[in-house]
Amino acid sequence: MSSFGEFVARAAASGELVVQPRMGIGDPAGMRAGLAAVRAAGVRAVGTITLDSYTRVGDHGAVRAALAAGDALNGYPIVAYPPSTTRDVLRGLAGDGFPVQVRHGSARPQDIVVALLDAGLHATEGGPLSYCLPYSRVPVAEAVRAWAESCLLLAGLRDRGGRPHLESFGGCMMGQLCPPGLLVAISVLEGLFFRQHGLDSVSLSYAQQTHPGQDAEAVLALRALAAEHLSDVDWHVVLYTYMGVFPRTRRGASALLEQAAELAVRTGAERLIVKTTAEAHRIPTVEENVAALRTASRAAARAPRGGPAGTAALDDSGVLAEARAIVEAVLDLAPDLGVALVRAVERGYLDVPYCLHPDNAGRTRAVVDRTGRLRWSRTGSLPLTGVVETGVTAEITSTELLRSLSHVERTFDDLALDRVGAHPIGSG
Repeated sequence: MSSFGEFVARAAASGELVVQPRMGIGDPAGMRAGLAAVRAAGVRAVGTITLDSYTRVGDHGAVRAALAAGDALNGYPIVAYPPSTTRDVLRGLAGDGFPVQVRHGSARPQDIVVALLDAGLHATEGGPLSYCLPYSRVPVAEAVRAWAESCLLLAGLRDRGGRPHLESFGGCMMGQLCPPGLLVAISVLEGLFFRQHGLDSVSLSYAQQTHPGQDAEAVLALRALAAEHLSDVDWHVVLYTYMGVFPRTRRGASALLEQAAELAVRTGAERLIVKTTAEAHRIPTVEENVAALRTASRAAARAPRGGPAGTAALDDSGVLAEARAIVEAVLDLAPDLGVALVRAVERGYLDVPYCLHPDNAGRTRAVVDRTGRLRWSRTGSLPLTGVVETGVTAEITSTELLRSLSHVERTFDDLALDRVGAHPIGSG
């Protein structure tokens, strides 16, 4: 079986954006049907098995109890099912032309990694910071150890002729209101952590934020730093459709997804995680996921191609300088990157705004400014002296925070409702 990274590279070489849903279904038959629908969507897609919240936190007893009671789960419990069950889900679907990635959200994913490898899968995602700070109360030092072990488990597949792939979730911290420079830096640092622990096929993430120009600058900064630091491994960039408060209108939601696809093409990102028109209301159906894949693929096909050469045409608001300063400061803390990451969190060099994890310093804040760009309002101990001028000293009020949180939702819904015939979902 060829690697996940090789599949994406082939698509990029042919000028196609790979699109991917975030889809997990607890019932094996339903999960198989969902993967089959994605494969049959008529677009260049990869499949996703997203795990349930009990498996994410390692509460496998709760999974077994839910399955015994016939309760619905909000994802696929890969650890609870025997490997043969998951192999049956994948049989005849997963392969060189349709790789499948496991997505989970766990700070301690060793059991998950063992289960996906036993089922014949070889691609997953997360990271020692990105799946610890937003989603758990696990100490960062413990998450670093757990992810080091998980990387080594994945890397062991290379001894059997496989090429595992690991995606950093670092560009998606908290979903929103984390300035791009920090998102880029964490994604690069996690990619370096993966390489240190034996992986040579990785992807680096960035989540669409509040301003298309700033987002383009950020993705190109991510590509630039990856080229500098990860030139000896196979890597690509995965862009996430906006992870914050989503538009409530169909047209607004579709327009935001289309903008994400256009951003991916413009900046040379090779893969896009889609979101659906139902995102603001409920868990999307398989059909809604497939529709989103087709919408994104059509938008990508229409978009003018750009790539790293487009850097000169963009305004430079300092994203690359911020990200480079953070990466270099963290790397200077220790030769071992795991040790450096723990020290960076302790010293506030990596301090995620509005993150309530006990280890996070909590001294940074950010706001959407009047131009729609996401800016630092307080930088805490981030190593950005001489790089960033916040221009804001007052505390962000609750009103200002809510305005920033809803900026994207309001922008796209207002545009949609200005058009004749636009209706909120469920309004006919």
